[in-house]
Amino acid sequence: MSPTANEKPPTSPSAPVLLPRIEGRILILRGHKVMIDADLAALYGVPTRRLNEQVKRNRDRFPGDFMFQLDAAEKAEVVANCDHLSKLKFSKTLPYAFTEHGAIQAANVLASPQAVEMGIYVVRAFVRLRELAGVHVLPAWL
Repeated sequence: MSPTANEKPPTSPSAPVLLPRIEGRILILRGHKVMIDADLAALYGVPTRRLNEQVKRNRDRFPGDFMFQLDAAEKAEVVANCDHLSKLKFSKTLPYAFTEHGAIQAANVLASPQAVEMGIYVVRAFVRLRELAGVHVLPAWL
């Protein structure tokens, strides 16, 4: 049942738990805040292979500033620094990294209810990190 104009949409009871979990999966690579395809796929409830298939089928929706493929050195660094991504060590393929815009676009091409819902939380996590970074930025004249 969808909310009427006067009702607020329901919020997930796990929302306070989700944002920190998602924020912990956001990495900085090539100067961009990104999420690795395996993490994004897990949040969206699909296998990584399916996420990447949909991205390849919709390549025109993913310009270079939405997504890029890691090189071997970046993959090794991610595997070494992120325990939850240790399974990537034995993968023959190089993972993809999705920026905030790429993450929401991935949710759109997957179009499953879970992907759409989690896409909202992913964007909120990116925005929250951007806000936190802005609070801690020192003026250039210091």
